[in-house]
Amino acid sequence: MEKQKTTFGVIVGARGFFNPELALGGRTKILELLSNRGYGSVILDTNTTPTGVVEGYEDAKKCAELFRKNKDKIDGIIVILPNFGDEIGIVNSLKLSDLNVPVLVQASNDVNDKVDVLHRRDAFCGKISVCNNLYQYGIHFTNTTLHTCDIDSDMFINDLEKFAGVCRVVSGIKKARIGAIGARPAAFQTVRFSEKLLQNSGITVVPVDLSEIITSAENLDSDSKPVKDKISQIHNYGKIEDHIKNEVIVKQAKLSVAIEVFIEDNELDASAIQCWDSIEKNYGCATCLSMSMLGETGSPSACEMDVAGAVSMYILRLAAESASGFLDWNNNFNYDKEMCVCTHCSNYPSSFMGNTVQIGELDILGHTLGKDKCFGAIKGKVAPGDMTYFRISTDDSRGVIKAYVGEGKFVDEPYGMDGGIAICKVPRLNELMDHICREGFEHHVSMVRGKVMEIIEEAVIRYLNWELKIF
Repeated sequence: MEKQKTTFGVIVGARGFFNPELALGGRTKILELLSNRGYGSVILDTNTTPTGVVEGYEDAKKCAELFRKNKDKIDGIIVILPNFGDEIGIVNSLKLSDLNVPVLVQASNDVNDKVDVLHRRDAFCGKISVCNNLYQYGIHFTNTTLHTCDIDSDMFINDLEKFAGVCRVVSGIKKARIGAIGARPAAFQTVRFSEKLLQNSGITVVPVDLSEIITSAENLDSDSKPVKDKISQIHNYGKIEDHIKNEVIVKQAKLSVAIEVFIEDNELDASAIQCWDSIEKNYGCATCLSMSMLGETGSPSACEMDVAGAVSMYILRLAAESASGFLDWNNNFNYDKEMCVCTHCSNYPSSFMGNTVQIGELDILGHTLGKDKCFGAIKGKVAPGDMTYFRISTDDSRGVIKAYVGEGKFVDEPYGMDGGIAICKVPRLNELMDHICREGFEHHVSMVRGKVMEIIEEAVIRYLNWELKIF
């Protein structure tokens, strides 16, 4: 997946009675760091203000004007304090710019033998004053792990990377467009959701009747370049079971193209699809393979028209910058209270699996509807490794969006079920299940490889203002 470039507005704070060279040195260091880490930056030129950095209200107006002009590209703002910093200049730079993006506040360390008039920073103290002003003005901000830290330290670099993830999540959600492809399956009242609550957080739902997608797929020429290219991609995506007929592969390719055209035409970030069981009955293949391939290319897709689930997947993709999966909390694992089995039919992205994925038919629906109508299931076991799980839900009766998040592991254990299987070790599993049941969460959950819980926590609580339970 191609990494999107995150761009930061940068404010370098200073106070006149401190050595301005310290502030200019901090400016050079932060810009070098951002460039080396692949991030963009928007910052005042050194000749725009008297000291080359932000000090006082007049400098703040110039900084705010620059940020407003670059509003469409700034994902977050970094405030660095190489010395005490001017609280008036910093808070007004933020307030007047009116960007409403995440803010990271850093303050530099003093060195014990360099606290004379020319070398002292006092940023330890200055940061308190700056944050006090941000609090007064109602500006939410992210703090560094340590109260003071060097700009080129591993600690700050780690804070920067997490902050970039927070900015990706917040920026992505505030303009997210989610496709609702088809109707909610009648048997799944659990996936009801509120479009209005999602829209209140900037998330737009774009619906389409499943018949339109089916008709678009059926009208595609089997010999057209998009269909032929998709057939080739399917063959390269995994090992197709030997008995599968070419005609169902072509049918799957047409469905994939039709869905992708709808997604592209409507500029969608993620989707939820009526995968059970209208598409099998009325068109003749499953959607899982199409959804898996979408997820692998950065466009997550959730089962059973679970729009809130699709939003959950999209947030994990933004946080981790890798493909997210969609699973059921499905089975206990013997009598182990921290182990469970998560599965789906399955639409797992191929990167979830350790080896080449198997592509075959749905097992449960294939048994009842006929396997010839159910080609397109990704089969195999999810490879071991760290994972983060996450789920949002619209609580319509209370008028809030709520969520839970935690970290665990995919583990390699034998299990006698076919399909897409993830054996999971989840600390506090029983407490988590109790929370899911009592708070009315869905049985679906999104997962991603790696540990991104801290990113989710900061983005959801501090900037999206959703309720979050942390496990």
